[in-house]
Amino acid sequence: MIDFNALAQAGIRSLRAYDPGHDLVALRRQAAQPLLELGSNENPYGASRLAKQAIIAALDGAHVYPDPLGGDLKRALAATHGVAAANIVLGNGSHELLMQFAQVFAGAGDEVVAAQYGFAVYALAAQAAGAALRLAPALPNNHAMPRGHDLDALLAAITAQTKLVYLANPNNPTGTWYSQAAFAAFLAKVPPTVLVVVDEAYAEFVDAPDYASALLLLAQHPNLIVTRTFSKAYALAGLRVGFAIAHPDCIAVMERVRESFNVNALGLAAAEAALADNEHLAASVAGNRVQRDALAAALRQRGLTVAPSQTNFLLVALGEAASRIEAALVARGVILRPMGGYGLGECLRITVGTAQANARLLAALDEVMA
Repeated sequence: MIDFNALAQAGIRSLRAYDPGHDLVALRRQAAQPLLELGSNENPYGASRLAKQAIIAALDGAHVYPDPLGGDLKRALAATHGVAAANIVLGNGSHELLMQFAQVFAGAGDEVVAAQYGFAVYALAAQAAGAALRLAPALPNNHAMPRGHDLDALLAAITAQTKLVYLANPNNPTGTWYSQAAFAAFLAKVPPTVLVVVDEAYAEFVDAPDYASALLLLAQHPNLIVTRTFSKAYALAGLRVGFAIAHPDCIAVMERVRESFNVNALGLAAAEAALADNEHLAASVAGNRVQRDALAAALRQRGLTVAPSQTNFLLVALGEAASRIEAALVARGVILRPMGGYGLGECLRITVGTAQANARLLAALDEVMA
């Protein structure tokens, strides 16, 4: 027999594939009633009407390849974010781009810095590239941002071998965030040859007055990269469209490894249309804000610890009973995200649903905890 693992590159041999949580397709087939799926941070309000119309219109061209450059979407993004099209690279979701930044800019003998309790893909990206991962400890539980990014610790973790720093604002899975002023001070101290990748997958949901997108600092810091996605606030998770904004020279290097036609025609059309539907985006964000606050309050009334969040999910501490509670909820058709893989086995991550969905969640949780 061939030992294919032994044939793989060193960084791949001990790599574990990204864990998306439960096998939802299998659970749906087994369920006696529709599942309440609150584990993947999807937008319960659905995609824009304009995006759906664009998808239908694009179906007539499904037999031909999509625009390999994604030119129309890039131009729309450039106009929205006040940059040039040359500052943008498109991805099959931001996940693809997060992996490729390590592939392109780090390798054996290099280091990648990320925060404890950061998105799992950062560690996967470093290992797949053959680089060493240095994790900076998160803020303590008694901090105003429990388990949030400690920017001073991240700065201290940077060495002469560091090529990339990954961090998210707001952060998945904690929901926490850091201020514009704190990040500007951090970035000013990072060596200019170290690339800083800021994952802003949940930026559209933020309403905290001290928050601002890292995009505002791009002009002053050529080593800054910002990634975004259409999967969350724009509700296009099934179409896999993401993008990164960075210095055009950085983007030009990334284009060398971008897979041809990596964003499909339906995704390109839907993302461009969704970007133009500001009314739908605002309604989704407003609905999430109301339900996030209401759900957090309801969980705290039940004596549970809920981390502050500026996203469309909540990280909830349930203690040593977390895994038993989660399993009992699954048995009732309520799917949350277990956090053991993040070193947070005492927590569950709960996507904020509609008022009706959250009521069903709370009723099931009351049954289980009783």
